[in-house]
Amino acid sequence: MVETSSSFRHDLEATGGSISLSEVISALGYALDLTEGSLRGHALRSCLVGMRIGREAGLTTEWMNSLYYALLLKDIAGHHFGMELDRAGVSERCDRAANIMRKLGMGELAAEAVRCVDERWDGGGIPDKLRGEEIPLLARICAVARHLDIFASVRGVRGAIDTVIGRSGSWFDPELVKAARSLDLQGVLWTGCIWEEDQQEMRWAVEDMDPGRRQSLKAAQIDPVCEAFADVVDAKSHFTFSHSIGVADAAHGIAGRLGLSADRVQLVRRAALLHDIGKLSVSNAILDKVGTLSSGEWKTVRQHPGYTRRILERVAPFREIAVIAGQHHEKLDGSGYPNQLTAGELTLEARIVAVADIYGALSEDRPYRMGLEFEQIVPILRDLASRKLDRDCVDALVEVVSSHRKPVYAPAVPAPMFYAVV
Repeated sequence: MVETSSSFRHDLEATGGSISLSEVISALGYALDLTEGSLRGHALRSCLVGMRIGREAGLTTEWMNSLYYALLLKDIAGHHFGMELDRAGVSERCDRAANIMRKLGMGELAAEAVRCVDERWDGGGIPDKLRGEEIPLLARICAVARHLDIFASVRGVRGAIDTVIGRSGSWFDPELVKAARSLDLQGVLWTGCIWEEDQQEMRWAVEDMDPGRRQSLKAAQIDPVCEAFADVVDAKSHFTFSHSIGVADAAHGIAGRLGLSADRVQLVRRAALLHDIGKLSVSNAILDKVGTLSSGEWKTVRQHPGYTRRILERVAPFREIAVIAGQHHEKLDGSGYPNQLTAGELTLEARIVAVADIYGALSEDRPYRMGLEFEQIVPILRDLASRKLDRDCVDALVEVVSSHRKPVYAPAVPAPMFYAVV
């Protein structure tokens, strides 16, 4: 039986005003594993390999701790999403990745490592074409560890070592390649690295290295963590580059207008920030498609709220947020997805996020049409409020947005257009 927002038991919710740093890393790592082109278990294997190279290179405890976070989250910049970017776009994406690390409280060493992980020893990398020791040391280690795992997945461990050696001095720091080769000759470089389906033992080995196992993020750090999660998914496509923060602002306004208590308004905003993290599982070929989606593509899209819930449930205090965020495409008449829930199963908080998400989607540009003006969106929302959306939430949204903007002329848009754009 699906636990709905209306059946969520608050006495089961983790409390205390803080969250475990380890849970945050686990959730984000799981989310990154879902992205297209990802190798299952890549972050875990490259973490094991990279930490061994770091020890061989004589890193201090402080630097090893930063290396751990950088290795697990090095792909947060999303270069593997397959987007074609100009130099400015690459720089912006790398800067955003570093800022995500800072929001997560990972420190400057880890942030710069993630920003520069695609630099190359000979100066042929991105974003700044840094050369040699201009590249942060942790970024150089992450690059070797990343490519060892990628090459091993297609060429085997021997082929991986040979390939990295062949690119020593061009792609990679020669001293770090020597360290990796030494560890390989000792038979310890690949210990515990598993390419099979069941990777639990590898996960335990990585968790044993975790410098933040007993570290908690304070209450004031939770909102930046939610914003960092939102940044990860919004960076996936330039069509959604600020979607989550826009939905969060709309949801916050609706919740305040409806008179929810301060703690519930905060919960709604967090759920709105995190609602689309499951879209990491959807390829850009689908998200940025100009034409009509096929039945198979629609099936993939309809799975993303379920992934949102599974990702967020890995952070214990986010359990209720996970339930609400996972329902942002449900409708009062049971026509939504993924679970076809009906009005009695959806709380006011879930209804608020659903309305805010639709408003955000309609107001933003999409590959198949330009964003609509508010005057065009209102009749669409009012039509849906008769059967699919909560009328009070729609009215509250209209009041909030109307009070913060000047009216403009906009031609009417047929309501059926909605079904092709959200």
